Amino acid sequence: MLNKVFLIGRLTKDPTITYLPSGTPVVDLTLAYNRRFKTQDGEWQEETHYFDVRGYGKSAEGWATRFSKGYMILVEGRLVQDKWERDGKKFSRVRVVAESVRLISRPKGAPEDISEEEETVSNIEEEISRLGEQEPPLGEDEDIPF
Repeated sequence: MLNKVFLIGRLTKDPTITYLPSGTPVVDLTLAYNRRFKTQDGEWQEETHYFDVRGYGKSAEGWATRFSKGYMILVEGRLVQDKWERDGKKFSRVRVVAESVRLISRPKGAPEDISEEEETVSNIEEEISRLGEQEPPLGEDEDIPF
């Protein structure tokens, strides 16, 4: 089966970084994609979609220090579904686990000293299973995305 996603969009906020107990970096990004289309009436409309993106490892740690709000990036990855239960209610969400992130453009006024070389997290599944750890569960203080 194939599970591959390519997204181009702008970061809506600065990346956040946390660390698993083993020290493995976990980076969360929020990507916005604008879709412009013509309605049946011939009017142009725009809608915005937001995607949660997560990366693991040293390359992902580099994304957190090199990219910030407003940067346009290309994300290549796969979809995963997170499931959890809280107070007897079941929740789920779909997110992108990034395998590589590439800079497309910087916002006006951003520093130009960032390398445009592609950053790749090599085989995320092997790295996580080797460490014997799972993604950390959704914390009590995190917002539910829906």
